[in-house]
Amino acid sequence: MQLQNVFVFINFLCIIYYCCRNLAEEIRHEWAKLLEEDDFSKDLEYLAYDIFDYFVKHNAELEAVDIMTEVNPERLISHVSASNYKRACSYLTATAKYLAGPDDELVLDTVFAIYLARKEFVRALQIALFLYKLRYVRQIFEACDDLLQKQQFCFILARHGVHFELDDNMVMDDDDREQLQAIINNFELRKGFLSLARDIEVMEAKSPEDIYKAHLLSGRASVGTTVDSEWQNLAATFMNAFVNAGFRQDKLMTDAAEASSGVSSCNWLFMNTGEGKISAAASLGMILLWDIGPRGAKVYKLVRSKDSFVIAGALLGVGIMNCGINHDLDPALRILRNYVDKGEPTIRICAIMGLGIAYANTKDYQIRDMLIEVLQDTNTALDVIAFTSISLGLVFVGSSDGDVAEVISEAARDHKISDLGDPLSRLLPLGLGLIYLGKQDGDIVDFFQNLNKKSKKHCDITLFSCAYAGTGNINKVQLLLRQCTRQFDKCGVDQRTAVLGIAMIAMAEEIGLNMAIRSLEHLLQYGELNIRRAVPLALALLCISDPKVTVMDTLSRLTHDPDSEVAMAAIISLGLVAAGTNNARVAAWLRSLSSYYCNNASALFCVRIAQGLVHLGKGLLTLNPYHSDRFLLSPRALAGLVIVLHCCLDIKSFVHEKYPYMLYYLVLAMQPRMLLTVDKNLKPLSVPVRVGRAVDVVGQVGQPKSITGFQTLSTPVLLSAGERAELATEKYIPLSPILEGFVILKENPDYREHER
Repeated sequence: MQLQNVFVFINFLCIIYYCCRNLAEEIRHEWAKLLEEDDFSKDLEYLAYDIFDYFVKHNAELEAVDIMTEVNPERLISHVSASNYKRACSYLTATAKYLAGPDDELVLDTVFAIYLARKEFVRALQIALFLYKLRYVRQIFEACDDLLQKQQFCFILARHGVHFELDDNMVMDDDDREQLQAIINNFELRKGFLSLARDIEVMEAKSPEDIYKAHLLSGRASVGTTVDSEWQNLAATFMNAFVNAGFRQDKLMTDAAEASSGVSSCNWLFMNTGEGKISAAASLGMILLWDIGPRGAKVYKLVRSKDSFVIAGALLGVGIMNCGINHDLDPALRILRNYVDKGEPTIRICAIMGLGIAYANTKDYQIRDMLIEVLQDTNTALDVIAFTSISLGLVFVGSSDGDVAEVISEAARDHKISDLGDPLSRLLPLGLGLIYLGKQDGDIVDFFQNLNKKSKKHCDITLFSCAYAGTGNINKVQLLLRQCTRQFDKCGVDQRTAVLGIAMIAMAEEIGLNMAIRSLEHLLQYGELNIRRAVPLALALLCISDPKVTVMDTLSRLTHDPDSEVAMAAIISLGLVAAGTNNARVAAWLRSLSSYYCNNASALFCVRIAQGLVHLGKGLLTLNPYHSDRFLLSPRALAGLVIVLHCCLDIKSFVHEKYPYMLYYLVLAMQPRMLLTVDKNLKPLSVPVRVGRAVDVVGQVGQPKSITGFQTLSTPVLLSAGERAELATEKYIPLSPILEGFVILKENPDYREHER
């Protein structure tokens, strides 16, 4: 009888719970209706509050969040408790991706306020960076009193690529502030990367022959025997630069730098000609990536060369070497500023490119004034104007700076890009789009109203796709899909830009990403030729450094396409999809393609580039712009990828002819794919961690496992796309809930060694 009464009581509670859920759903619909009619009901609001309180008291946080998100999200700040705020905030953060503006921003503002009130500072920092509100970052530093915790903040800011200056209100002690600012300025990145390389034992330099592995071709056509040696040397230069990026030593260029100073008479630099010399000299900056110390003198010496191509390459190398590193002495600016407005066009272009790469996302007004003078000079050639607009877009990426945007649009009108016949003219709207990258179209005006219909359409699509990049807005994806069904010009430049825009928007979250991949498969089957040429590049952006099997198979099939541009785009895309993974399957395909295209210089060059990307940084680097458990999108990294992919839309004009060194824009997205745990003195600390495939646990009850199929390893470890790490010991407490990049550990005071 007693058991029967218990069951009756449980059934009664369930009936009440489901009645509240149904009533809450009716209130949500009624509330939405009243908002449309601009009406207001106080009684309905009070009823919603009563139901919300019932849900919170009975551990139904998700239902409470659903109803209060519609009525008054700010009420969540005072009503969540220490036991349920994490579950409520994770659910709010996940659902905000599917809300339209400005509701999504309002919800995330609420999440930030909850985390800040509960002293979950790292989570609050991630929300602040997602919203790109630096005043929130300032609040976090002012609210936190723990120096170690502030160091962890700085590592996250450095990984995101944010230029942030600390002041006395955020850090009182001058020495502490200097140490924290050094972390933000990425001074620890090189040391951490080399520490990882030494631990994995990959410090030995690799030559292009180590990647070619011609002995595995099983007697097939000898690789490159009928290809011009100039193409072979240029391909080897890029492969060498990508494979040995950041390692400070290689078997081609470090010896070449010594030779240029008189140590030897024969070196790799002068085995190239023209643009090949530029790429070779710039590759030295890639090998010395993030190293602005004494070793950087090797690049500075090349600036004093008598060969204009070597000077141009060295200037670009200076910018590459300083990428992501902010130094008080500004070594890149001191050297490059002298070549921006004088010398041959090639030297000016490389100096301007170097400034854009070195000062990306810094919003440096000194750089702005210098580059604006170039744009406003009516005698400046179109190629210099085009690269200047790209550099301005990089320096002010995602800033929505209307003044800079207006200058670029005026330059576009003055240089008559209305026919878009010159591929360089398409870089002008791209530079403008970078300024509004990911900002949606709230502040965008009609910059191209004076252009003819054909050119205006292309410029508008470029600006539109950049503005909504990384937002996941499905309505905007559908608009771009509609553009793919219409023909605007003979070369189809509008449609190719629209295809790439689909990937830029849909890459934000996993569901939209998979839907976009399926839509692109349909475009491959039914689209016109110009659309098919852009589809491989769009697939590469969706799966950058994440070799999904279905995408790899599609790209592998397209590498043998009858159209040469489709095939070359697919080859480059294979390298981007597997970038930095050492993927054995893709490496085998590319070796086979090197034999298949042994008589085709252009296609073989693309194969070599792809091989270098697959082994990027000997497998220690990634091009994925997402980090922090795929929550944050680095605008600097995305900008670098977008520039290269737009160039590959016309691969023959840019990469194969005069500007192959534009591939070095990929350096903006290069980051170590590591987990490096350090102690309070920022010294490497090896601890056991579990690494496995990430599992979405948002909304699940209890304490479900957030990884599956894990392995227990000792740090430092490599993290692939879609993987997550957890600490496998209770001896230390991580200062970041997400184990990526640099993570500071502190000793757990409650830990006790198990007695044997």
